[in-house]
Amino acid sequence: MIFPWLFLLTAPRSTTDLDASLKRFTEVLAIVQSEAADPVNTEPAVYQGAIPGMLRRLDPHSIFFDPQQYEQLKEMENSERKGFGTIVSVLPGRVIVLQAMAGTPSAKAGLQPGDEIVAVNNVALARLDFEQIVGFLSEARQHQAQLVVRRPANVRPLQFLLDPALLDAPSVDRAFLLEPGIGYVRVNSFDPKTAQQLKEAIESLGGEKLKGLVLDLRDNAGGVVQTALASAAYFLKPDQRLLSVKGRSIESQNVDAPKDASPYVFPMAVLVNEKTASAAEIFSGALQDHDRAVIVGEPTYGKGLVQNVFPLSGNTAMALTTAFYYTPSGRSIQKPITAGQLEVEKQKEQFHTDSGRAVAGGGGIQPDVVVGPDRFTRLRAVLDGSGVFASFATSYIEKHKITDSFEVTASDLEDFQVYAAEHSIQPGVAEWVQERDWVQSRLKQEIFNQALGVAKGDEVEARRDPVVRVALERIKGR
Repeated sequence: MIFPWLFLLTAPRSTTDLDASLKRFTEVLAIVQSEAADPVNTEPAVYQGAIPGMLRRLDPHSIFFDPQQYEQLKEMENSERKGFGTIVSVLPGRVIVLQAMAGTPSAKAGLQPGDEIVAVNNVALARLDFEQIVGFLSEARQHQAQLVVRRPANVRPLQFLLDPALLDAPSVDRAFLLEPGIGYVRVNSFDPKTAQQLKEAIESLGGEKLKGLVLDLRDNAGGVVQTALASAAYFLKPDQRLLSVKGRSIESQNVDAPKDASPYVFPMAVLVNEKTASAAEIFSGALQDHDRAVIVGEPTYGKGLVQNVFPLSGNTAMALTTAFYYTPSGRSIQKPITAGQLEVEKQKEQFHTDSGRAVAGGGGIQPDVVVGPDRFTRLRAVLDGSGVFASFATSYIEKHKITDSFEVTASDLEDFQVYAAEHSIQPGVAEWVQERDWVQSRLKQEIFNQALGVAKGDEVEARRDPVVRVALERIKGR
């Protein structure tokens, strides 16, 4: 992330080494231009060879932008999120509509839960694998798209022409009670509005009256560092350290919680995984070092770099790592890249939280309790991959009225077992009994997805999630 106030570089102490290096480079380039067997195009040789090669010696995140790449970067920074407002379940060769969000192009066009999108812009999705479908749909939603849809109640396919619209998807997209008094909030990224959205979500669940909070930062790749710090300050005491920034050519910076902070004091658990990165790691590290929350899940990504983009001549630019982020205990969030990296040896030492509890350095945030995602057995993989949950749910909803109090009955499970058998899924009795609870929960989730919306389905999924269950137990002191 870029800190504008870190753009304070000092002049080199000596230009002797720089002059000598530039002289050697120009000598080599001159010889290559005049003596190489094939003619040499100078621009790609420098833009794609010499400069990127130099930056690769530093770290994987310092990169050079040629004129075309720099223009793309500026367009991305100014781009707005577009789409059709459809939440879908993607299977190999199949895309099932779970929800068309109100007021979006999909809802206005008449797409319904249970619809199967069989083609987009004359491209048959059955011919594509999972990754190809995901990439294809991501690109298609940026432009007008023609959809061919198979609806269970219709013999003939339906056609829809959708124009993408700007979508304002909140970064805090889930907030509900796991059980009375204990809330669950999911934060997908740290955007400019995230801190306010987080505050509103907590207040909607009971605010300071909550008995505990599970905050889910899994798959949160980061975002605006200042927003992550503002969010962390909701849970820490006034003047407690949030973050330190250190680099070779910049003045060290410390960031503390505001003096007038009025934090929540209920017990907390923060969920992380290998895709939790950058600003999300800063947030997690601050709460862990101050013993404010138990961190549950898997070790995080380990990206703690301060980067600045330097415009250069010829409409080019360079993103350069200028400093590193450190947690309050002094741990570098950045995972070591090379043996010679800044303070790598120091990060092998043990660090300690406010209470004296040892926490590991070396990059990323190591959970206090390591818990992986739910195991995926052969039967689960077959059932999910076949699409029988979605198609059974569609037909079930046509015959039953679904409310918040709906539960999958033993009779429903028997009907689903028969339905699966009709689709050539016939596990042994022991295998079926072993997976009965999971199938019951997964079926309820899919019925909620289509009948009440994906948010209600996510509540069902969260309650069977082993990481959430462990976090809940730690909050309750078990």
